[in-house]
Amino acid sequence: MNVELYMNMLGQKARDASRLVARADTGIKNKALLGMAAALDANRAELIDANRKDLENARQNGLDAAMLDRLEMGNKTIDGMIEGLRQVVALPDPVGSITDMNYRPSGIQVGKMRVPLGVIGIIYESRPNVTVEAASLCLKSGNATILRGGSEAIHSNQAVASCIRTGLTAAGLPAEAVQVVETTDREAVGKLITMPEYVDVIVPRGGKGLIERISRDAKVPVIKHLDGICHVFIDLQADRAKAVNIALNAKTHRYGTCNTMETLLVHEGIAEEVLGDLVERFKAAGVELRGCAQTRILVPAIKEATEADWSTEYLAPVLSIKVVADIDAAIKHINHYGSHHTDAIVTENYTLSRRFLREVDSSSVIVNASTRFADGFEYGLGAEIGISTDKIHARGPVGLEGLTSQKYVVLGDGHTRK
Repeated sequence: MNVELYMNMLGQKARDASRLVARADTGIKNKALLGMAAALDANRAELIDANRKDLENARQNGLDAAMLDRLEMGNKTIDGMIEGLRQVVALPDPVGSITDMNYRPSGIQVGKMRVPLGVIGIIYESRPNVTVEAASLCLKSGNATILRGGSEAIHSNQAVASCIRTGLTAAGLPAEAVQVVETTDREAVGKLITMPEYVDVIVPRGGKGLIERISRDAKVPVIKHLDGICHVFIDLQADRAKAVNIALNAKTHRYGTCNTMETLLVHEGIAEEVLGDLVERFKAAGVELRGCAQTRILVPAIKEATEADWSTEYLAPVLSIKVVADIDAAIKHINHYGSHHTDAIVTENYTLSRRFLREVDSSSVIVNASTRFADGFEYGLGAEIGISTDKIHARGPVGLEGLTSQKYVVLGDGHTRK
């Protein structure tokens, strides 16, 4: 297969399909999504059989248990895909909505309309359910998409793609509105991210190495985040019970997610009181603790934190702890070492919480709640395509609205400029 010619063909088909999808009304798009759900339900045996081939190949290639877990697609995973499609159907369609209409002194009306981005390229690893999530969000927001999953899931993704095509054609939409790359050749990724004539945005979902490569080499805009180095700051005026529960949940609810706390900051005036309780509970949960010099005076048994620890996303039961003098020191630490993802403060002081919201430079800033809430579903966006820590266009969890842009619209009645 000539990969360059193949990817150009996919790109041209996606560009043509994007124009048809952009003008499709909400009912048609929802019909396609429900058709996909019905096809997934009707083809469970084929989906599981295709996934079995991927699992067998993955075991032979020595993939670890965590990767195998992400790759597996049983009935529970299929149920989740179907439910996810139904949830997207229930979401408001952002396309075509007009806001901020105002009359100008000249008599014209000026406002903004939500429009699709066009063609979205999505590069991801392991999880076959991402194929459905990405397809559904792109379609509902009026975009065509080219999906390039990991080679380890090639059979699963192609089986899912067949169900997606069934839903699209049943609704009268072009099957090319969602295309799953059929080659495992890595050159396909390089081509996908360097054809701005066909692709408007790239969304990479995977490890830091993948995202760094895409960000470095892409010739089209990229919606991404590299790290999830998230903090919880326990202020002097924090409620102790809230602080303990929030810190435990932020770290131990799930270890391998980008919104898991990696560094705990504690005000020196409450550190001895709070850490006495927290350290024992973290240890009971199997979390390895690493602390600054002041932390280790209070809790001598834990390991010493190095400079590298403050900028490390562990994605594991490991936590760094630092005692700080005040909120200024906490904000300075977060803005220096953080990844602009999600950071939280626990405090009963309204003024300090407002300062934290204003001054912490992250895509999600939280008061008196766990960082684990930084998620499209929890924010009411439905599914999410990913999380962006960039400052242009989309920031934070990216749902339907994040997959659209705005254009100015002007309404007149024979007006001419004087």
